[in-house]
Amino acid sequence: MSKDNYLEKYAKAIAKVGINVKENDNIIINTDVNSLPLVRLISNILWEHGANDVIVKIDDKELSRIAYEKASLHSLGTVENFKTDYAIALMEKEYHRMSISSAYPDYFSKIKQENLKVAQQANAIARKPLQKYMDKGNIKWVVAATASPYWANLLFPDLPEKKAVDKLWELIFLSCHIDENDPVENWLQHNQKLKSYENWLNEQNFEYLQYNGPGTKLKVYLADKHRWIGGSSTTPNGVQYMANMPTEEIFTTPHMQKVDGYVTSTKPLSIMGKMIEEFTFEFKDGKVVNFNANENHDVLETLFETDENSTRLGEVAIVPNSSPISKTNTLFRSTLFDENASCHFALGQSYAETIVNGENLSEAEKEKLGANHSMIHVDFMIGSENLNILGVRNDGIEIPILTRGEWAFELENSLGF
Repeated sequence: MSKDNYLEKYAKAIAKVGINVKENDNIIINTDVNSLPLVRLISNILWEHGANDVIVKIDDKELSRIAYEKASLHSLGTVENFKTDYAIALMEKEYHRMSISSAYPDYFSKIKQENLKVAQQANAIARKPLQKYMDKGNIKWVVAATASPYWANLLFPDLPEKKAVDKLWELIFLSCHIDENDPVENWLQHNQKLKSYENWLNEQNFEYLQYNGPGTKLKVYLADKHRWIGGSSTTPNGVQYMANMPTEEIFTTPHMQKVDGYVTSTKPLSIMGKMIEEFTFEFKDGKVVNFNANENHDVLETLFETDENSTRLGEVAIVPNSSPISKTNTLFRSTLFDENASCHFALGQSYAETIVNGENLSEAEKEKLGANHSMIHVDFMIGSENLNILGVRNDGIEIPILTRGEWAFELENSLGF
């Protein structure tokens, strides 16, 4: 089957499983210039299935680089009110959100950190009013990736550019369950598998998790009334959607004030257009009290200065080391892919859906349960074949979750995947 055929199947999966388009949906697609061929295919499907409006916003990383390099700090630190007002108007009209773009790891490596810091802070503040709309759960969203020459050349420097791009597309299709079969059916089966692990973890109702591995010894309590999510999310009116494509994780909310120990990254972190290869965080009472990085230490400093809760965790996610993405033996240098090849945490904002009835609770009510509230949400990877995770229930019973990076239990009534 040709690449064009695979691309059509990929578009079908994103439109019909990812955003799960319904008649009269309003949708905004944030994309980049390299992703337009795929976005055209997706848009065609959205219109065919009765979308009411489809807005496409096109970004160009080179234009962003020029702005970061040439613009004044005043310009970088200013987000006009009308831009936030427009974003809020889209939320109020329930424009479902699609992000279809390529990764650009290290693209801003030569930009002064002060410039990135000023822009990061300004944009974080401008986005803050949008969070309450996302927490309600009415807005479907999906993030998916495309191959580009920049990303492909970075991952496969020994290949000619065309072969590198083709190789990256192959890995994207493989990671997103795109093959000769019906992509929608593939995703329905994959979702069933993830839901089986979701159900098992929710049945255990663990009080805390104990992580042990090279450079990692961390005790993570879970928020009160937490719930695990794997695969699809569901809107309040019962419409399922797949927020990340690919996805292999089962995730929930840690308690923002009850995390102690230290953790070491196992994969690089791509953030603010820069790469941080190796780093370690030390936690006390839920807060990062010390951190080290071999390079780009100032990027982490910028991150932690975003707001008072940016040093606290908002997500804990379990991914077995043998996930399909991990089996590609490829370091994608993209959080969307690398987080689905590895157990990970996220600093910052927690997800309302991982708290029972979270969509109807105020920030203060969720925080009382242990859920974090922040202007950032940054995932970092800590999984490996040497990671062990032990779950401890309220009654003191200890149950292994991962042993040497793999599920330590067998599900009853296995679905056979």
